[in-house]
Amino acid sequence: MAVGKGRVLTWFDGAWQDGNQPIIRAADHVAWLGSQVFDGARMFEGVMPDLDLHCARLIRSAEALGMVPNTTGPALTDIVREGAARFSPNAELYIRPMMWACDSAGGVIDLDPESTAFAVCIEEMAMPPIEGFSLTVSPYCRPRQDMALTEAKAGSLYPNNARIMAHARKRGFSNALSLDIDGNVAETASTNVFMVRGGVVFTPEPTGCFLNGLTRQRVIGLLREDGVEVVETTLRVEDFHAAEEIFATGNIAKVMPVSRFETRDLGIGPVTRRARALYWDFAWSCAHRHEAA
Repeated sequence: MAVGKGRVLTWFDGAWQDGNQPIIRAADHVAWLGSQVFDGARMFEGVMPDLDLHCARLIRSAEALGMVPNTTGPALTDIVREGAARFSPNAELYIRPMMWACDSAGGVIDLDPESTAFAVCIEEMAMPPIEGFSLTVSPYCRPRQDMALTEAKAGSLYPNNARIMAHARKRGFSNALSLDIDGNVAETASTNVFMVRGGVVFTPEPTGCFLNGLTRQRVIGLLREDGVEVVETTLRVEDFHAAEEIFATGNIAKVMPVSRFETRDLGIGPVTRRARALYWDFAWSCAHRHEAA
């Protein structure tokens, strides 16, 4: 299992199957050339916030990689809801729809756009506790958009993220800030990142070198609606050293405080707690809207 340690359910070839099923063949294009995209969603406390947006983004990622998707976002959303209903209503789930190319085109390396396959993997995985995590700075940069398909949530981008994470953990940290090639903060190995100074929330402006996360966008909107000033701008490492609070957003934990940056203890600040509370309120409102529909 890639992430969780509980039950796994796999949808492939039109049916649900228990377990971590084999779905890719040895000669498939993706097996040796990495033509795969995925997305992630969460179920916790009986809610699946922004599930439709995650499924729609998978379609866009597949198209960015040159594939012709063989399903639609709404159809994929229905499949996920059907699979999630096979778990306990209180289960905490990591939901991962994915698409990949099976065949090569005439040039061998390039994929056959019409050979797209897709699957959904749902794993039981607990939501991380709110204690926060520690953050350092990585020596490895994010690729620029003219160097890689950064507009897609592509599996081929993640070996770089993995070495960022591995380097951080070897140094005793949970994660690390990664920079763009100009030395500006982009994100962490697995999340978008925010900092707070003087009651104002700052976050790196999307430049195309990192994914403008759905949870990131949602939290920015919720904070602004709540009257908090959020500034998307160019940030350097020294800005984070001067921050009063740092927090991260992403699919696994949604909103997670950074309680230590390098050698400085930050604890969990009031703006971070407010961002997390606003997100949970939003998640519950999604459940009520879905029930009303």
